[in-house]
Amino acid sequence: MIDIPPLLPQAIAAARSAGVYIMTCYQTGHAVFQKDDASPVTEADREADRIIVAKLRQITPGIPIVSEEGEKPDIAEAEYFWLVDPLDGTKSFIRGKGHFTVNIGLIHNRREAVLGVIYDPVSKEMYYGSAQGAFCERNGTEVPIHVRRKEAPLTALVSHSHINAATEGYLVAHHIEKRIPSASSIKFCMLAEGKADIYPRFGPTMEWDVAAGHAILAAAGGKLTLPEGQPFLYGKPDFLNGDFIAQGGE
Repeated sequence: MIDIPPLLPQAIAAARSAGVYIMTCYQTGHAVFQKDDASPVTEADREADRIIVAKLRQITPGIPIVSEEGEKPDIAEAEYFWLVDPLDGTKSFIRGKGHFTVNIGLIHNRREAVLGVIYDPVSKEMYYGSAQGAFCERNGTEVPIHVRRKEAPLTALVSHSHINAATEGYLVAHHIEKRIPSASSIKFCMLAEGKADIYPRFGPTMEWDVAAGHAILAAAGGKLTLPEGQPFLYGKPDFLNGDFIAQGGE
């Protein structure tokens, strides 16, 4: 086992430093490149990755780091590993829409998200969670956050751009009519601070999209499972997720 609490402020500092660079690019302009899978990547993605990975290697030299923009190390024997999305919402960043975050999560034994940090560089809101609880730092003040108790009618979070027939079918089957469109990993944070009840996701995501939010949600009293209730696991082939359900209190 590793000592988690001292790692949290270091991860927060790394996310904030990456966010400062991202905002510099956002405000002054940035080059856009194309990855092998034809998805876009910017210099902000790449430099934010370098900032975060350098910090994590410094504080946990023996723990593998899996980052969207970096190499994908072998984690077959790893008890812990980091999952990093240095700029979640690259397309929104490129379009100037403001819906993007910095995500850092720490995974233990492939099923426990034990530390998570999500930073919104535009609002400067910092969400983080661990065994010590979940918090939001807003306007310089740290506030504990917790999921809300479910009471009908439920409110669902849905993606701005990825809602599909399977999601619609789930919402209809569970009689959920009220929906809040949102982008990036902030949906997990909204669940964690009791602004909604459930976030059903049907369709592919990557583990680095989810890990930080999972940790914050779990620390706030929520949970992340597969649609039938099985545990959500990490370290999958190519780090590709299937469908999942994130939810707040019972």
